[in-house]
Amino acid sequence: MGFGGISIWQLLIILAIVVLIFGTKRLPGAARDIGSAITSFRDGMKRDNTEQLEKDKTDSKD
Repeated sequence: MGFGGISIWQLLIILAIVVLIFGTKRLPGAARDIGSAITSFRDGMKRDNTEQLEKDKTDSKD
């Protein structure tokens, strides 16, 4: 068993299909774009949490 009931062979087949569809030249750029999107999402979540904590602190002082 692999991830969530998906075997290693199924993952390899999916990877082969992705390579066939997008080609090997586009994959690094797509991976880079996904990585930067995830990083931006995490930074946004941290920023929102920080702002919420600061708001909660000021509201509790009043």
